[in-house]
Parts: sequence; structure tokens; C-alpha cells
Amino acid sequence: MRFICCRFTLLALSIALAGHVQGQQPPVTDIYRKYDSNRDGVLEATEVSGSRYARQFPRWDVDGDAKVPPEEVIAFRKRFGIAADGTMLRPNGSAPVTPKFTVPEISDLKRISKGTRLMREDARNSAFVLSTEHHPVAGTGYVILTDHSDVDFVEPLRKLAQHHQGQLLTVPDLAALHGQQDQFSRLQKQVREIEPRFVAIAPRLDSFRENMVLGMWELLSTLDEDPEIDVFPGFLVASNPSAFAALIEQSLKHDSVFHKDLKPLAVSQVLTNVETRSLQKAAMLRKHFRKSNLETPIVAVYGNKATTAPRLEGTQVWNLKAPGAGKFIESFSSDLSDKFDESNLIIMHGHGVPGMSCSVDNQGIPADLHGKVLMTGSCFSASPRKSDLPEMRDAPGGFTVEKRDAFILRAVDQGALVAFGHQRLSSGFPHLYPVLESWLQGDSVGEGYQQLLNALIDFKGFRAGDFVVRQPSKKPPQNVLLYVVIGDPALQPFVRP
Repeated sequence: MRFICCRFTLLALSIALAGHVQGQQPPVTDIYRKYDSNRDGVLEATEVSGSRYARQFPRWDVDGDAKVPPEEVIAFRKRFGIAADGTMLRPNGSAPVTPKFTVPEISDLKRISKGTRLMREDARNSAFVLSTEHHPVAGTGYVILTDHSDVDFVEPLRKLAQHHQGQLLTVPDLAALHGQQDQFSRLQKQVREIEPRFVAIAPRLDSFRENMVLGMWELLSTLDEDPEIDVFPGFLVASNPSAFAALIEQSLKHDSVFHKDLKPLAVSQVLTNVETRSLQKAAMLRKHFRKSNLETPIVAVYGNKATTAPRLEGTQVWNLKAPGAGKFIESFSSDLSDKFDESNLIIMHGHGVPGMSCSVDNQGIPADLHGKVLMTGSCFSASPRKSDLPEMRDAPGGFTVEKRDAFILRAVDQGALVAFGHQRLSSGFPHLYPVLESWLQGDSVGEGYQQLLNALIDFKGFRAGDFVVRQPSKKPPQNVLLYVVIGDPALQPFVRP
């Protein structure tokens, strides 16, 4: 029995390490530079307490002397095929493997659904797409759910409701709604009676939290007997009244962009020589859009360890270097800024933390995003100011999580028409692309969003009562449902080609 348990523990540990390799393990030297506070060349349990390495410490400390020199960490990593610099080793453990850089067709990627088997290499490189499908909505109405009472927020919402001939329903606190059964049931009854097609959720900034989002999925998935969300949803959020009013005003005036007028721009991130999946996705999008004679400018941001990483060819490629040392890109050259200004669809793939996506800082977001759709697959790109979940100190990619404005919230404040992101740990391209695909086919904002959520609900088997996180943990299973789309759910961003 002990042998089985040990094998299970090692398997679980190897899987966990494989997951971290996706985000690239930091070099051992970086770990000691950050955590060896007394600079004696060894780590002690107190030095890593509260960090992601606290649970690893006893595994590193094979001789049980409560001190871990770098050699013990290196030896531990080697057992799982990881080199001292964080890259993957060859099977014989001799040297890092540099995978061949390929650019497949998006149509060739495996579409996964419940029960689909996925090769580990495909999972590690995000070389798949979540399978989604249309989920019919019987209703025809339009509903806005809000806890705003400030007239500067309420008036734009009334205008939006009038435009769609819809109804505005107000509750005291959207963030607390999931825990107030009487109020929840009352609102559920109201929404059922209206039979909406679209539901716009407009929380106060303090209410824009994980369990508020999950509570909305609890509400909107229980309007009938099936477990999926039965309306087309969308969030309406901005950090100040003027930005909020501007978001709604331009939604009312938006003319869907014809496919021939589409001007995509892709931003990717390459932190090391072997972590190229973000760059690959940008190249795949370029190949995809070229079939329609649409050019896709590409921004590739390289980390200090990406000295021999592949570069894309072409005149519409900007290879930039990340500042490093906790700093991110805060401005672009005039020619690249012009490309951002010309674009109407910005797609970003890479790591992120609050205030940063793909090594681009909030300060680097173009000042005028009016009319643009911005989609980012980065973690924490829609992070709330006040969280329902335990704090995380470190994020994939080796980045430190700090309290900063969410990337997509800043984008909306600066004029973005629609913004896609995640409140916590995102799966990136495999979940972003199905939404983009839906919108490019002419679906509304809410329809593309609903298809993603329903596919995830089915894939993970969520049912009524499962959505809200009752016992907070850093990585709850409900994390997968924390994707956020800010924008009028009835808006049609693009015209089907």
C-alpha cells in the first residue's frame, strides 16, 4: 500500500511540475537570489514560508538537515526532466531540448470535449481548441442586472435598456447575491418571467469579484432544467462614470465591422528559447487571416532568456525585448503605435499578472482604444480589485502578483468596445479562440461568450450548486469559469464573411 501511495505522490508531483513547466520554471539561481534572505547559499524552511516553494522544501531536503543547497534542488528537478535553468532535459538528462518551431493551421488543431484524450505535448503547448456549439435561447427580451445606485452609472444603463426595449433590475449587492437565498430566488423568478435573450451584468467595481461572476452563472444556468447557461451574457464594467457612459454610448452607435475591413494585430511573448507557444499562436493567426487577404502585424516580446528563440519573418513583425527586473513595456515606437491605432482587433497570448499582459504594462495600452475589440489570454487580465479567493504571490511565467488595475479594465477605461480576459488563471488560446471564432462568424458578444461557458460547464460537469466557491482555495475547480467579457451582450462586433 505504501508503494502505491508513493507512486501516486510522485505521479501527482510530476504532473504538477509539468504544469509549471508550461509557465517555465525559474532558474535555480533566481530562486536563491529571491529567497535566500541571509545570503548563506542555502535555503531554510522559514525563507520560503508562504511562497509556492513551501511545500517543495521537504522534498528538496533529502538528507533532512533543514538546509537545502542548490545541488539538492537541481537533483530534485532532474528526476522530473527539468534542468537547472528551468528548461526541459533530454531523456538522458544531458541537455535542454529545443523543440522544433512549427506553425500549424488552426483548423488542424484538435477540438476537445468531454471524454477527449489529449497528448501531453499538445496540452503543454496549448495545441488544441475547446469544442463549442450553439446553445439555443428561447427568450427574446433584454435584461440588465445591476447594483449601481449612483445616478452617473444608472442613467447610461437606463439608456441602454431603453435602446433594447429591455428592463433594468436592481439588487443591493451583486457580490453578496449568491449567499442571500430569498433575494436570489426572487431575482431568479423575475428573470424567468421576462424570458430574456440577453443579460447584461453591471456590477459596481467593488462587486466585480470571483464569486459574483460565479453567482451569475448559478443564476443564469438555473432558468430551466438543463445545466447550461440559458441566455447570452456580458458584463458592463468601468472604473469611473465617464468611461462607463462612453462604453455604453459607443455600444449603441456601433456598426459591425465587415470582414474585409478587419484589421487584426497579435501580441505574443517569448520568455525562453523553448517557450514559443505564444509566438506560434500569433503566427497561426497571421496564416489564418492571410487566407482572407488580411495582414496581421505581430508584436513579439522576448525575455532575457530567449537569446536563441525563433523570430518570425516579415515586414509587419516587431521583435521587442522585455525590460525584465519586474518591469514591463510602457510605450511603443511611433510606427508600431500607428499599427495599434489602425487595428480594430487586438489579440494577446502570453503570461500576465494584474496590470500586465504579454509583458505589456497597463501604461503601454494605447491611449485611444475606441471601437476596438481586445482579447487577452493572459492570467489575471480581468483581476478584481477585491478578491474572494486567497492571494497568490506568484503567477505562471515566474511573475510576482501585485495589487494593480486589471489589464482589460484599463483597456475599457481607454475606450475598448469589447474586452475578453480572465480573473485568475487562464488557459489562453484553447479557450480564447472559440470566442473569437464565434464573433468572426457574426455572433453577438453574448453568444460567443455563452458558448465558451457552456462548453466548460459540460467539460467539467458543473451542476446547480457547484458554481460558487464555498471553501476558498488558490486554485478552485471553478477557476475555469472566471472568463470575463466586458461589452454589451447584444452587440455584434463583426459581420460574417
